[in-house]
This record gives sequence, C-alpha cells and structure tokens, in this order.
Amino acid sequence: METRPLEGRKGPAPRELPPAVGLLLSMALMNVLLYLCLDRLVTTPRGPAVQPGRPAGHFSMGQVTTCSPWLSCEQLRTEVRPLKRVGEGAVKTVFLSEWKERKVALSRLTRPEVRDDFLHGLRMLQALQSEHVVTLLGYCEDDDTILTEYHPLGSLGNLEATLNLTKYRRLNTWQHRLQLALGYVAILDFLHRSPLGTLVMCDSSDLPKTLSQYLLTANFSIVLNDLDALPLVNHSSGALVKCGHRELHGDFVAPEQLWPFGEDVPFQDDLMPTYDEKSDIWKIPDVSSFLLGHVEGSDMVRFHLFDIHKACKSQVPAERPTAQAVLDTYQKVLNLLRDTATSQSREML
Repeated sequence: METRPLEGRKGPAPRELPPAVGLLLSMALMNVLLYLCLDRLVTTPRGPAVQPGRPAGHFSMGQVTTCSPWLSCEQLRTEVRPLKRVGEGAVKTVFLSEWKERKVALSRLTRPEVRDDFLHGLRMLQALQSEHVVTLLGYCEDDDTILTEYHPLGSLGNLEATLNLTKYRRLNTWQHRLQLALGYVAILDFLHRSPLGTLVMCDSSDLPKTLSQYLLTANFSIVLNDLDALPLVNHSSGALVKCGHRELHGDFVAPEQLWPFGEDVPFQDDLMPTYDEKSDIWKIPDVSSFLLGHVEGSDMVRFHLFDIHKACKSQVPAERPTAQAVLDTYQKVLNLLRDTATSQSREML
C-alpha cells in the first residue's frame, strides 16, 4: 500500500513565545542555577587545609604543600622577629612576630610558677596536630617559647565584630554560622576521642573564656589554640578529672562542676568530686547559641536543634549524648535545611 506524503496537510502554525516571556524564563533559570551553586559553596564543610601524609615533627603553612621540620631553638632565636604583644594570659604572653616575611605567633612563658602548664600545652600541641588544632611551627624548651601559625581574625570571641566588617558581611548567614557551630563540636569530638585518650576542655568556666580558646581562621573555620588545660579521663580505671583547684560558679559550667555541699560548707578542693568529658557536652548549647547569633534563619536552626540541646542539658551526666552524637545531629540538620531551601527555590519556578 502506497503511503501518501503529508505535506498537503495544513494545521495551525506553532505559536512563538513573546520575547519578554522568554527573557523572564531564562532569567529565572539562571537564578536557580546560581542559587544551587552558591548553596553548595556555602554549606559544604570547609575545615582548615590538612596536608595528607605530613610526617611527625613537620609543618606546612597556608597553600604551601612542602613540609618543613619544626624550628629549633637556634632558628627561633635568630630567624623570628617579635613585632608587638597581642595577647597575655595566666600561662603565656603572645607576640605577633615575623619569620621569613610571614606573620607568626610567638608565645613566651609568663612566669616560672606556671611552667608545668606551659609545657603541658606544648606536649598537647605536639601530639594533637591535626585540622582541629593550630599549626605548631617550632618550640624551644630552654627559652620557654612556642611558635604557631598566626590567625589575624583572632579568637572566636571576635566573631560578631568580624562579621560586621564589610569584607565579611556576606558570611553572616545561618549556613556559615551553623558551620562554625559544627566545627566547634567537631573539635570536642576530636578531643574526646583523641590519640591520647579522652581529653576534657577545662579552660571553659564561662562563655568568654571558652571562646578565647579558639581561633577564627581566614577561611572562616575554627581551630583550637589553647591546650594548656586538657586533663585525661580514663573510664576503664575510673580516673576522672577536676578543672582547676578553685570553686566554680554560674550556670555555664555543668552541675557536677559546682560545689555540691551547699554554702554552709566551705569549699575544699580535696572534697570536690571528680567528673568526665560530659561536662563539655553541657556547654555546647550555650556556645552554639552564640555562634548562631540572630540572623535570618537562625531561629529555625535552633528549633531543629532543640531536642539534642535539651539532652545536652540533662542534669545526669551519663544521660547526655556524646560529642559524636551531637556532631551527627548538627550535620543532619545542616543537610535537611539545605535540601529544604533548595526544594523551595525550585518550587518558585
């Protein structure tokens, strides 16, 4: 049977979209693609750069991939030039310094009475070098000096002032703030499961003190800077810790860190009960609340973190979650809110 050609059939000519409508659709598509790309940029975890395979006793700085041995006493004395004092605590004084045209931080022992704490901090720095801890560049026990990488944004307590600067206002979003909170909990998780065992972050008697222990890096992540007070918990042997020898006060510290015998009984250090790493868990909601701030979307983040934060505030230490469990929950909330924002943007088209 012969098939007849169809060119004789006539129908209505296909209608072309008006140019204005086409332009609007193109712009909408471009906005969606731009949003998805920015969302991936904003919500992808960005910790400090880690150099894989870096040998023990070596360091690398910034984008440099080659490793150098920790600087010796002689190198610290002849190659490092102190510029100005930028900080002072009970254990060490910190000087902004220069080494081979690079800004570095030189720490010196404040007074001989706290040398044991100073050396403990050095031992912790040596043993815990990782993406969670400030980079050790060198040390000299003879001179009681430690050289570390310099982070010009300073401590985590400067967060609000930093985000108010024009250069960093674009980072003042719930995504970046939640990422900082996630980084803080990741550091606690690292300490609680460190190569040395379970370590407790003792320099955390109040919020300002806690924030001062961490540095804000140039790529807006967090590193632990002060490791002078990291006592070791050994659950198998029943060896617990006490943070210092003075009485602690306030709601920021965990209940087990408070004097349990009332005001009528004077504080005695030898009668103070010991405790474990769950005292760090108690403080997570307060630190995270500071990091989340009060930007658009932060209340929604708090809503999703309500249950895990309530568990962190359990009066019974054993009932509080581990840092790893908190970290997992933070990551799930970040993923959930990111996916929700992406879906909503698609539905707008």
